[in-house]
Amino acid sequence: MRPIRPTLAARRGRSARRRTSPVLAGVSIAAALVLTATGCGPDEDDAAKQPTASATDAANGAITIPDDLKDRLKEHGIDMDKWRGGEWKNWDRDKWLREARDYVNPIIEGLWDSDRMRDAEKPPENPVGDQDISGDEGVTDPEPKPVGAQPVSAPYGESAAQSGKLFFDGPDGSMVCSATVVEDPAHPGKSNMVWTAGHCVHAGKSGGWYRNLAFVPAYNDRALSTADLEKASKEQIAPHGVWWADWAQTSEQWISQGSSTGGQGAPYDFAVIHVTPEKGATGKSLEETVGSALPVDFNAPATAQISDVKATGYPAAPPFDGQKLFQCQDSPGRLSLNADDPTMYRIGCTMTGGSSGGGWVAAGQDGKPALVSNTSIGPVTAGWLAGPRLGDVAKGVYNGVSKKFADQ
Repeated sequence: MRPIRPTLAARRGRSARRRTSPVLAGVSIAAALVLTATGCGPDEDDAAKQPTASATDAANGAITIPDDLKDRLKEHGIDMDKWRGGEWKNWDRDKWLREARDYVNPIIEGLWDSDRMRDAEKPPENPVGDQDISGDEGVTDPEPKPVGAQPVSAPYGESAAQSGKLFFDGPDGSMVCSATVVEDPAHPGKSNMVWTAGHCVHAGKSGGWYRNLAFVPAYNDRALSTADLEKASKEQIAPHGVWWADWAQTSEQWISQGSSTGGQGAPYDFAVIHVTPEKGATGKSLEETVGSALPVDFNAPATAQISDVKATGYPAAPPFDGQKLFQCQDSPGRLSLNADDPTMYRIGCTMTGGSSGGGWVAAGQDGKPALVSNTSIGPVTAGWLAGPRLGDVAKGVYNGVSKKFADQ
């Protein structure tokens, strides 16, 4: 969810809404959930037809850049060798890639070491005010009662094998979100696909793709305290290694509408990333490595037909510190931000910024657990979370990523 800065709310003299999303190191954590959706266009499959933005070189694990993308990068004055040497820190407007086809994320081995992962504690900001919530045009149920977030039993690899933490860099520093390993239709049992929020990969209409995007499944698997993590090895912090995103795709609605304030794009705030291990080919997919992947339900029933939803994530804004995995379980209600957009799911939950992108799981049509949404937004006061209802646009994003890597 994308958090909203309490200071921003105070300046505007109104209550703000928080988006639980990524967290930034060295900066106060925003307490709001993001309302946005990043995308690849009306026909999300179009992105799959573009030349692969980054393919993994099995020999050394480096990400190679197709010639057509190299040309576009040169137009922005971007040299990949200089990029790995620190040029990625240049966030000049003309060098911040934002188009769907221009996603690039070369592996910088060792960048996400134990200290950098532990210190990344700020989510991207995307405040939502009361005026963004419609009680007339769409259907919005009464605000749910807060449900206290409960710690997930350690080791996480046994109790929440599909869950993990997402790390990336933005103009203001290192940030974090949550994410979930999902099935890949093109590679049954061998998925390298991860589901998260759109605002965890792209800044929306005012920015572009975040950089150095990496997924750590079962982060801090043993639920070590912050003090113990300072002495922990990288293997304890990242038991299944670091997996870099070699492609990310989100909705066009998020790219074109997503804003750092307000709720634009929230009903489309989802993204899918494809990952590869930092150390190069291991012979095992992400799904095989963690032992599980969730199916995604793009025909999830109406709220009245869902008995309960379980949301999972790594909340980082106070009173949490982003180092441990938590869950909330509640019966969902409806939240409408705009009558022209799909109605969102909403549950009571006290998780804060950093839990953005974390999966929402409910019984699928076959009665088995399935991902039906992800944490997107919530109030500064951390009483509830909202997530998009997944439909054709989300399915297009998902299928686009699967098809892009179908022959690899």
